[in-house]
Amino acid sequence: MLELHPEFLIKNGKKEFVILTYEEFMEIQTKLEDLEDLEDLRQAKNEQINEPSIPLEEVKVMLGIDQLC
Repeated sequence: MLELHPEFLIKNGKKEFVILTYEEFMEIQTKLEDLEDLEDLRQAKNEQINEPSIPLEEVKVMLGIDQLC
């Protein structure tokens, strides 16, 4: 779990901006990139849900590597 230590800047009595340490910012950025990658993976998987699949053993035979693995 991310542990953040934000500092808030107030403007007109309302929280307007947040200041984070560089390390906290980078950790958030990395987590967001991971989430985007996960979403892309899920979308790609959903797009191929009705596509036919080939068993691994059959692919090995097709590629001539059935004896190597």
